[in-house]
Amino acid sequence: MDVKAAYLATNDGAMVYDQNRISTPGAYCFDPDYWRGRAEVLAVPGGRARVLRIVQPGQEWILRHFHRGGWMGFLTADRYLWTGLARSRPWREWHLLYDLYRGGFPVPRPIAARVQRVWHGWYRADLISERLDAAPLSVVLRRSAAPPQLWHRIGAQIRCFHRAGIHHADLNLDNILIGQDQRVFLLDFDKSGRRRPRASWQQANLRRLRRSLLKAQAGTPDLVFSTADWDALLGGYAEG
Repeated sequence: MDVKAAYLATNDGAMVYDQNRISTPGAYCFDPDYWRGRAEVLAVPGGRARVLRIVQPGQEWILRHFHRGGWMGFLTADRYLWTGLARSRPWREWHLLYDLYRGGFPVPRPIAARVQRVWHGWYRADLISERLDAAPLSVVLRRSAAPPQLWHRIGAQIRCFHRAGIHHADLNLDNILIGQDQRVFLLDFDKSGRRRPRASWQQANLRRLRRSLLKAQAGTPDLVFSTADWDALLGGYAEG
């Protein structure tokens, strides 16, 4: 069943949602306390955002409350400057996922996003997507060495996104997921809510991923990664 986008104006902002997944939209969708009484709610470790896994009969969602990182996080943990609904982070990410998912790209199905206006000129944000039955590459590489075919597939999949003008602003080990069938997914497109023309950013994007791999390896001795693995990824990228 395809995603069917629908919109709801609220007292403090707006909500976009998949009408084929949510029949009665409202603020409850983003309320962890509401779900704790009706579904299994699990914390998802990692990252700076508050991320929860909501397990319901027949489907599982990932609820992410947007949080700031860096020095701005000390000033305002979860508030962002309001510059219009279309430019807000969850609105851009949800619509990018909507386009990608409908286009057959391996990304999470978007369920809903919410923008709440707070104070003067600020907003808070939440996003719900469907949980993928896949493990982060950071976890996969701690189990054993990944075969060259998988690295090749990762490179080819990144190239597919790059050809479509998708610049993943946070391409790292935790945002590349590997399914049971070795299918490669990308997730967490925060700050990546638009397509870009081809330019030098593609190679910079690859360099960012390599830095992520080396940093993870330095901090996690049992993480298996080699120069041959990176060469296999680049081979897949070149052929993708």
